[in-house]
Amino acid sequence: MHMSLTAPHPVSSIPCACHEVDRSSHEDHAALLDAILTQRSLTAFFQPIIEFSGGRIFGYEGLIRGPADTPLHAPIHLFKAAEALGRLAELERLCRHVVVESFAAQQLPGRLFLNISPECLLQRDFREGETLRLLRRLELNPSRVIIELTESKPIYDYKLLREAARHYRGMGFEIAIDDLGEGFSSLRLWSELRPEFVKIDMHFIQGINHDPVKLQFVRSIQVIAECMGARVIAEGIETPAELNVLKTIGLALGQGFHIARPNQAPPLQAPEKVVAALGQSGIAVYPMGLASNKTVTARKLLKSVPVISPLMTANEVFSIFSQDADLNVLPVVSHGAPLGLINRYRFVDHYARPYQRELHGSKPCTRFMDHHPLIVEQSMSLAQLSRLIADGSQRHVADGFIITGQGYYLGIGNSQDLIREITEQQILSARHANPLTLLPGNVPINEHIERLLHSRSRFVTCYFDLDHFKPFNDRYGFRRGDDIILLTARILSEASDPERDFLGHIGGDDFVLLFQSEDWERRCRLALARFDQEIETLFDAQDLKARGFEGEDRQGNMLFFPLTSLSAGAVPVAPDAYRSHYEVAAAAGEAKKQAKILSGSTLFIERRHPDAGKLHPPVFPMLSSGEIN
Repeated sequence: MHMSLTAPHPVSSIPCACHEVDRSSHEDHAALLDAILTQRSLTAFFQPIIEFSGGRIFGYEGLIRGPADTPLHAPIHLFKAAEALGRLAELERLCRHVVVESFAAQQLPGRLFLNISPECLLQRDFREGETLRLLRRLELNPSRVIIELTESKPIYDYKLLREAARHYRGMGFEIAIDDLGEGFSSLRLWSELRPEFVKIDMHFIQGINHDPVKLQFVRSIQVIAECMGARVIAEGIETPAELNVLKTIGLALGQGFHIARPNQAPPLQAPEKVVAALGQSGIAVYPMGLASNKTVTARKLLKSVPVISPLMTANEVFSIFSQDADLNVLPVVSHGAPLGLINRYRFVDHYARPYQRELHGSKPCTRFMDHHPLIVEQSMSLAQLSRLIADGSQRHVADGFIITGQGYYLGIGNSQDLIREITEQQILSARHANPLTLLPGNVPINEHIERLLHSRSRFVTCYFDLDHFKPFNDRYGFRRGDDIILLTARILSEASDPERDFLGHIGGDDFVLLFQSEDWERRCRLALARFDQEIETLFDAQDLKARGFEGEDRQGNMLFFPLTSLSAGAVPVAPDAYRSHYEVAAAAGEAKKQAKILSGSTLFIERRHPDAGKLHPPVFPMLSSGEIN
């Protein structure tokens, strides 16, 4: 887990030996450490590592504790003292013996993860087979031992370490690296040693069900591991939600307090609740990150155009414009510093006047230059840039702007490209997260459906749509219309289980809820009932009394519309019943249409046989039977 043969605390947090130690404390620790090493008064603890596929115990990580009720009981203090006193190698050697002997004595199943520092791995006694002799004496096959490398210091000689790893693999050992993402050079170590196992530091595991950045880190590590033939072990799992996300990502192994705490006599089987959770069908709901989290800057708009010197003549500028009909501006630059811009149309208009060529043709072009162009750094966000242009001179819209890097000229940008890029970013953002409700948009909705289909999970797609929403908007205005949409989003969010159910906002007044909760139908009906109650607060008294209002339909006819209601079409999805999110969406759309046939808040459930369409799923599944309430 963490530290050489120790409990879960990062080695990098241990103060180095050069830190001052109180003299009396130093002497006490020296005497206590000497007694520990002489009397072998260390205790081995083991923490199970389980397989996510099936929930079996794959092996145990060996950990160490000093004598109870002493200052050196905690591993962090024990190893700190050994390092300060120059006896670290001696302590590590004893730890290996205690852990291996206890593992063999208890006849623990599976593999033993034996923490060893890279420095120790290179020591003569280890290389000459002391640990191998110990294993043979205890009749423990080296193939059951995984050398877990823990970094306490930077590694400089990777070549020597590669040779050592090759040497120990030849003996039958396998290699794991600890705390990926923490420490000095774990990624380099992975690349150099190509270990069979990679442990991800607990920082990236804890809270992964709420943090899209941690999620992306772990997913990326899993992809790399698959390419390199390594198995990933998640450390520090503390909640069922974290376990569910890690299982869904596809990690092989995991350990943590949620599974079992380190113990002298560890369990031989994983807890029933953990095994049941791992065997449960379905997938985790990933935390969402907005597409706009990545700031797009002015550099995205950078274009390269000819640059002219302030000493260049007006005739030379005219020649450049004449040779390139698409060139609208010329930046004037001196020694890398932008001085101004010459606009093609203003220049030609002035230059074409009578006698201007004769008077100014051989003179510096700066006579025609805008001395105060808009100059922006490449790191400026597009939002800031658009505000600058909107608040600035009208000529900035026509001329564009100069883009610099730390004050030096890089290129130019124009307003047309700025508007196009901002529009694309807004569209992309809306597809990932609705700007009003901030709920996931079309892209993450479709991705979640595809993950559900790929995992062959049973789920229910429920498509919600507001009835008579346009007439309500026409009567009460868009602000009140937004209130209805936000009300719907809140009710549906509260009706779902955030760990199992995925709520998305397709756009406008359309929502989709992808249920894995078994009581999904009860949740739907409660949501509809709550909507009918709370929607009344958004109507005026007279309309509430009349239970509706008059307004124009889409053809311009005056009609009486009842109070806005919520229709829901539900499609239970069995494994292999649909091939893609397109088919699921089409089926849900048909169910929603059936729900809207009757007035009031309605739930329509497509009651097909679970295996319908299994062999030949239709592109647009039609309803064979249903229920309207």
